[in-house]
Amino acid sequence: MKLDKWQEDVLAAQGNICICSGRQVGKSQIIAIKAAEFIANNPRKKVLIISITEDQAEMMLQKILLYLMDNYKKKISAGKDKPTKHRVHLTNGAECVTKAVGQYGLGVLGMTVDVVVPDECAYLPEAIWTSITPMLLTTGGVMWLLSTPNAKEGYFYEAYTNPDMGFKTFHVSSEEVANGRPEPQRSIMLNHLKREKERMSELQYAQQYLAQFLEELGQLFSDDLISRAQTLQRSSASLNSNGEYFLGVDVARMGGDETTFEVLERVGDSFFQRENIVDRFTMTTDTISKILRLDLEYNFKKIYIDDGGLGVAVFDQLLINDQTKRKVVAINNASRPLDRDDSRTKKILKEDLYLNFKNMLEKGQIQLLSDENIFVSLKSIMLEHSKDNSNVRIYGRYSHISEGLIRAAWAVRDKKLNLWFFRM
Repeated sequence: MKLDKWQEDVLAAQGNICICSGRQVGKSQIIAIKAAEFIANNPRKKVLIISITEDQAEMMLQKILLYLMDNYKKKISAGKDKPTKHRVHLTNGAECVTKAVGQYGLGVLGMTVDVVVPDECAYLPEAIWTSITPMLLTTGGVMWLLSTPNAKEGYFYEAYTNPDMGFKTFHVSSEEVANGRPEPQRSIMLNHLKREKERMSELQYAQQYLAQFLEELGQLFSDDLISRAQTLQRSSASLNSNGEYFLGVDVARMGGDETTFEVLERVGDSFFQRENIVDRFTMTTDTISKILRLDLEYNFKKIYIDDGGLGVAVFDQLLINDQTKRKVVAINNASRPLDRDDSRTKKILKEDLYLNFKNMLEKGQIQLLSDENIFVSLKSIMLEHSKDNSNVRIYGRYSHISEGLIRAAWAVRDKKLNLWFFRM
């Protein structure tokens, strides 16, 4: 594998390092190589890969194992110490383990390690850093931080900008990486970036691909606001015969991978999340079938669906199905509610949906499942202000779950406004 110059520099770097990069530049790959080399050449040392979710941590460990298989196969332990999805142990006594730290870092309390690798750490809850840093106290260990930037706050931002924190920093732009790649990869990457620049706002592109911290960006839902709302356990999410049920669906875009189904129950003026289902790489027919099955179970009052992209095929089929045709409501940036009494119209913008949901969180009107993926999705939602503060833009890197939730939560407005919907 031919490394970029910046990757060679990361591989050679000693001590604490902090990589602030754009997307798809190879930061996870080079850290995987660095971790593999470290345990292969340092007996009885331990590397800990952490993430808020298990899936993300496990992906890094898979890359480490693949590199070891190619370069240090004889050092990989067998038998009872053979690799698992959470641990790779070597014959020299060194190992690399993964942990999903959750929202409070409880999963790593009391651990002692030599290297900590918090993956996508700009999106980790700030509360967990008090659990991470003590792990290095007795070993003199180091941290290797890597992430795309988030807001101008938190541990990752301080590590990258404050020299007193003691990190060797790397800034890696997706554009610079693309220009340095050989053909045909160079053209493929640059064409993709061109399309992304046209699709995104200037600030959004600068954050995601140019790896810039921006004053105009802020986290829409604070860690504390999300945590205070996550009071429900899945085991207690039973049906309430007195409640009304609403479904919010975010259908995977063209080339996307996740469709989410979010079920809210309304009891009086309060809402409770009863289901959070994420389907990956499913066909539209599977999505339609899933919605129909959920409706038989919950008998939804309304089914709110994003009918952009592939969602239009799902919406159209639900609209002609006798079971759902009086329940399904298309909500996206081109949907307009019409007040039957005075015929006034108003465009429902994405901002309306998100700010309605934030208002419900702040008022304690909605309780959510205590689930790490829900936390990550809501935390990733960013609010972008224009320079003159005349406009805002809301978006998120892991927005699938959030998009389903904000649609289901629109029921609180639907109840008050007596609306009907039509598609443009």
